[in-house]
Amino acid sequence: MEFHHISVLLNEAVEGLNIKENGIYVDGTLGGAGHSLEIVKRLKGGKLIGIDQDLNALQKASQVLKDYEDKIILVHNNYENIDKVLLDLNINKVDGILLDLGVSSHQLDEESRGFSHNKDAPLDMRMDNTNPLTAWEVINKYSAKDLEEIIWKYGEERWAKRIAEFIVNERKIKPIDTTLELVSVIKKAIPKAVRMEGHHPAKKTFQAVRIEVNRELEVLQNSISKMVKLLNSGGRLAIITFHSLEDRIVKEAFKELYKDCICPPHFPECKCNKVREIEVITRKPIQPSDEELNNNPRSRSAKLRIAEKL
Repeated sequence: MEFHHISVLLNEAVEGLNIKENGIYVDGTLGGAGHSLEIVKRLKGGKLIGIDQDLNALQKASQVLKDYEDKIILVHNNYENIDKVLLDLNINKVDGILLDLGVSSHQLDEESRGFSHNKDAPLDMRMDNTNPLTAWEVINKYSAKDLEEIIWKYGEERWAKRIAEFIVNERKIKPIDTTLELVSVIKKAIPKAVRMEGHHPAKKTFQAVRIEVNRELEVLQNSISKMVKLLNSGGRLAIITFHSLEDRIVKEAFKELYKDCICPPHFPECKCNKVREIEVITRKPIQPSDEELNNNPRSRSAKLRIAEKL
């Protein structure tokens, strides 16, 4: 399948990076290279390092960026390892880092990847095909308690306990092998009156399983402070999130990095020696315009937050 992805908050994110023509920039979630293309167009002597764990994305990006081969370096890795990626390239500091945490349109639409609850496919959901953990293992091997926990924690699904119980009961009869088999179980678990409300009844559970398979929140949590330390003074970190769990992590991380003292209030003087590391550029997150929402409904939950290294 053709790799297709519409870059969300494209202009806002690229403008927010405050590109210097001789700077070094990292797109930690390269995807279809929409953001990277706009970044590299603004570079003269600078470099763009594109990182993605999806080999299909890297292949597509190399085509999109073929006219700028002298300015790009593409790396198959997870942005969690950005420090090691830069070390291998003998790069100490960069001038900007971008993360677009959305699942690409290609990943959603390619049936064999198993991301979509609307298409029948093997239970996979791996962004990196070399990852040993698949959605099949999560659904068929995790205990009822563990399933309930991830569906509640990562999907914010109020029927998590019941869905987990129905999954465990179903797999006693036979393994749950495909996405639509899982959808069927979820629909049985959620009362009909609730199923008729709003979003697809399997949406939250699918989100939860995908996050678990790809360690999405853990990776984000582990990476923000590390990325700030890799920025030159004045360098910027721009992160586009797509659900409240991600946005909360970014918001809280920026809040902590902005603080210049974390001593208890009753201390007469600062003992922690913490130094403020960033200025928060976006006091409130930037969200898609009405025009973008009309052109790309999948952008509706996107939020962009930007910080600048002091």
